[in-house]
Amino acid sequence: MNLKKFKPTAIYLVAAAALLAGGTALFLVNSKPGKPMPLTLTVPSAKPALTVTTTQPQTQMLANQLSANGSVAAWQEAVVGSESNGLRLAEVLVNVGDAVKAGQVMARFADDGVQADVAQARAGLNEASAQAGEATANADRVRALQGTGTFSGQQISQYLTAEQTARARVESAKAALASQLLRLKHTQVLAPDAGMISARTATVGAVVGNGTELFRLIRQGRLEWRAEVTSAELSRLVAGMRVTVTAANGAPLQGRVRVVAPTIDPQTRTGLVYVDLPVSPAPSLGVARPGMFARGEFELGNSPALTVPQQAVVVRDGFSYAFRLNADQRVSQTKLQVGRRAGDRVEVLVGASASDVLIASGAGFLNDGDFVKVVPLEKSSSNSPLEAASVAKAAAK
Repeated sequence: MNLKKFKPTAIYLVAAAALLAGGTALFLVNSKPGKPMPLTLTVPSAKPALTVTTTQPQTQMLANQLSANGSVAAWQEAVVGSESNGLRLAEVLVNVGDAVKAGQVMARFADDGVQADVAQARAGLNEASAQAGEATANADRVRALQGTGTFSGQQISQYLTAEQTARARVESAKAALASQLLRLKHTQVLAPDAGMISARTATVGAVVGNGTELFRLIRQGRLEWRAEVTSAELSRLVAGMRVTVTAANGAPLQGRVRVVAPTIDPQTRTGLVYVDLPVSPAPSLGVARPGMFARGEFELGNSPALTVPQQAVVVRDGFSYAFRLNADQRVSQTKLQVGRRAGDRVEVLVGASASDVLIASGAGFLNDGDFVKVVPLEKSSSNSPLEAASVAKAAAK
């Protein structure tokens, strides 16, 4: 038989007819009368991209907070100066960072000259007192003989005037002695209140004038946080409100609002809120120090919030996302708008509801549309993020 005489189209038609006839015969042999032949389709099973656990949003009470920045400052800072003029500073007993008590001696001036002046003033008082005694005795005799004609009126007036002059000299001498005693007292520089030394300019041997600053003292060791709050938020704050202040080293301090400033800065449009900080038993070792920058949170009360675990929130390209589990065991990526945080819980404002089932562990390794395997939380606790990442890479291959 010569195949060259047949065209390719004819050959294809003959082959197709043979296959159709074979298939029809096979169907008639395997089928039974009155019963349709079952049709089975084999679909390859999908391989899970990751083993995950799920969670659902929960409603809980969260604190409403107002954040602000500010600086730590001394509650009140006292300036301790010299009240002696032209005296040499003989001894300095305290230094910066020392805690002092009210009335404690902080420095001493050389008092030799003042002691001499006190002795001279005391002697002058004794002299004036003696003269006053003599004048009083003379005046008493004149008064006793005033009606006898022994003394003239002019003499009587002179004795009485001498008595009054002598008494005035005694009072003047007493005042001079008191002044010198006060100078002697001022040779010791005393702490006006309990507190901590924040600055010292006193130097041994220096001759200082009256009013020269020697020390600066943080009264009672009290510090305050001066928060800068916008004018729109200032009305929400009241005295007595609790505040959590975070120092520069991360240590939290619990304080309370003492007073809210009655004025607003016309340039920055912000007002100051003065918050009392706890007094440290050792002020020099405290976590907060004057001049330090700090951030704080004002506690405005509580309100209900829909929250999810922090591990269920994935941050990508500056936005927050979560993965919702569908009925076909695939996940859908949904964008979230988050709010407050409390521990390991994050408030969800927009993007999820209480009935949603979200991926908890392993959400950071998923993509939109991935097929996942859900296991109870106890079983998944042994899977580390590295193990989950290796599973995801193996599934991708």
